[in-house]
Parts: sequence; C-alpha cells; structure tokens
Amino acid sequence: MRRLALLSIAAVLAMIVSGCSQAPASQGPQIVVTTNILGDVTRQVLGDQATVTTLMQPEADPHSFEISAQQAALMGNADLLVSNGLGLEEGLQQHLHRAAAAGAPTLIAGEVIDVVPYSSGDAEGAPDPHFWTDPAAMLSVVNAIEAAAGKIHGINAGKLAASAAAYRAQLEALDAEMTTAFAALPAERRALVTNHHVFGYLAERFDFRVIGAVIPGGTTLAAPSAADLRQLGEAISSAGVPTIFAESSQPDRLVQVLASEAGIDVEVSELFTESLSRPDGEAPTYVDMMRTNTQRIVQGLSP
Repeated sequence: MRRLALLSIAAVLAMIVSGCSQAPASQGPQIVVTTNILGDVTRQVLGDQATVTTLMQPEADPHSFEISAQQAALMGNADLLVSNGLGLEEGLQQHLHRAAAAGAPTLIAGEVIDVVPYSSGDAEGAPDPHFWTDPAAMLSVVNAIEAAAGKIHGINAGKLAASAAAYRAQLEALDAEMTTAFAALPAERRALVTNHHVFGYLAERFDFRVIGAVIPGGTTLAAPSAADLRQLGEAISSAGVPTIFAESSQPDRLVQVLASEAGIDVEVSELFTESLSRPDGEAPTYVDMMRTNTQRIVQGLSP
C-alpha cells in the first residue's frame, strides 16, 4: 500500500511538472497574432471560436519586442498567423518568414489597407505601418480577418459573421465619436507632435497637421540629433503647439528634454499609440485606446 501511495504521488507530481513546462491544451483553431492591438481585434472578430495567442505583451514596443522559442514554434503551427506588416515588427521578420515558409496561412494587415506614406522625417515617402490610428482603416482589417478565418476548418460561418458585424458596429461608432470630438478643435489647433511618427493615418482621416516627431523616421530604434531637436523646437514654437504627446510604450524623457531645452512652454501628455495597456489600465482594448487618446488629444489641443 505504501509503495502504491508513493507511486501515485510521483505520478501526480509528474503531471504537475509536465503541465508547468508545456502550454495547456487548447480548444479550437489556433490563431497567432504579433501585436496586442491586432490581437484584441482578432479576438473580437473570432469570438470564442478559436484560441488567439498574442505574442506582444501589453505596454511593449512593437518595433523591438522579442519572443521565445516556444512562441516562434507556435507561429509555424498556427491555423492563421496575423501580423501588422509594413516593417513594424522589426524584431520578428525572420520568424515571420520562417512560419510562412513552413506553410502557416498568413494575413498581413498592412496589405489590406490603403497605405499612407510618411510625410516627413528620415522615412519620408516610406509606407507608414501605424494604420490603426484610423478606425476606418481597421474596418478593412476586420473584413480581412473575417475572410481568412472563414477558411479555417472548425469555424462556424454564422457565428463568425455575427461577431464580425458586431465589432464593425463598434468601430463605426468609434469613428463617429472621434469625428465629432475632433470637429470641436479649431483648424489651427490640429497640430500633432509625438515621440516618433505615428499619427499619419489619424492626421489624414481627421484633418490634422503632423508638425514633427522627437525621434526621426518611423521607428523607435532611431535617435534624434541635437539639430533634430532644435529644428523640431523651432517648428513647435512657430506652430504654437500647446501640447506634445509621449507614447505609453516609450519613456517621455526626450519629450521632456525638448520641452525644457528648446525654451518652449508646452505641456506633455501621454498617449497609447503603439501598445495596449494591461487589463486594469486605461487602454485594455483597441476601442478603449482610441477613446482615451481622442479625449487626451482634444484636451491637450483645445484653446
């Protein structure tokens, strides 16, 4: 009896250890998404019909986050791999290429929207990957996710159509809210400055001017020179910008330096531009993020 008891305990311990070292068994098709913004959108479209694994953690930087070997393996075995594209996931390109070569069905969101090029900075003319700042562009992404998911074995077409339609209604309501909120800003106040160039789509959709960015180019991995900061300070002073915006995924030190050393009197406000917050934060979903940002932009730029 004692030997049987010991064997039973050993078996239980082995099961516990095995459960801790392996991913838990999951139900339904497996969808892997690179960024947490697209991860949230994909979950909204799929509902409870699939397991959606998001590689990028909340409050991370999409340009530089890294993944584990286990996560890389998930990409190659996914029933659908959703990525942003347009050069955003700079640290994941080799894994994305490897997964596609392994035969994983892929959806690159940047290939289904009307791409806006960067209007200034070192990346001028290059495709801007920050399309989520325009909720109308995200409607195209939702349509593409629905179409791709509809090809996956085990997905109920009726349930998929219903959940996708419900989420499209949320995005249409969000777009209307943002349109109304920004319409209250005088034209001369619609001027944006942030850590790096991220507002091109929002600017085009809602008639803003992008004055510049502290970090030149389209990536957070670049660094500004003293001349860059001086020129941006002069542009801010000339445009009379009252507030510059720091991103939640990046420290605002450079923005604070610009505000102090350039001799300009501006406020610094934080926006959620490239990453969602944690569940208990102010931007746990894409819709929450855009509503929070809209409120802060209006507050920061209002007369």
